[in-house]
Amino acid sequence: MSRVLAIDPGTTQSGWALLEGGRVIESGTSPNAHLLERLRVVGAYVRCDLHPAVTLAVERFEARGMPIGDDSIQTILWTGRFVQAWHTPDEVVMVKRSAVKLALCGTSRAKDPNVRQALIDRIGPPGTKKAPGPTYGVTSHAWAALAVAAVVAA
Repeated sequence: MSRVLAIDPGTTQSGWALLEGGRVIESGTSPNAHLLERLRVVGAYVRCDLHPAVTLAVERFEARGMPIGDDSIQTILWTGRFVQAWHTPDEVVMVKRSAVKLALCGTSRAKDPNVRQALIDRIGPPGTKKAPGPTYGVTSHAWAALAVAAVVAA
């Protein structure tokens, strides 16, 4: 899979990253309604033969044996909306966070800083404004989305 658009869903905003050939093309954190509309537009554009195929990958909620709150339920609802908005919802790749940690760090007990470092080791450092690196501009929840993309692209 050469182009992977990955999403780390949230309650009101979600992180996203577009990875192509091991390179970060774009990334960011967007309001969910904006990202939902972007998925519809990108999905329609991807259907034309002139555009390279894009795989949509979404971090899937993972129950941990405890009761869940309203924030978790909102995130699950947004996940479903993102999947349904894609032009081929049955082909969306769903990835659990524990699978991302295991694939990148070798253990499902890894924490976010460990995942970020594994991505820097694999893709490259952020660098600076004057000398941007391969992960320059990736911030906040976009790191989690990039981790999903890296696992699916591998």
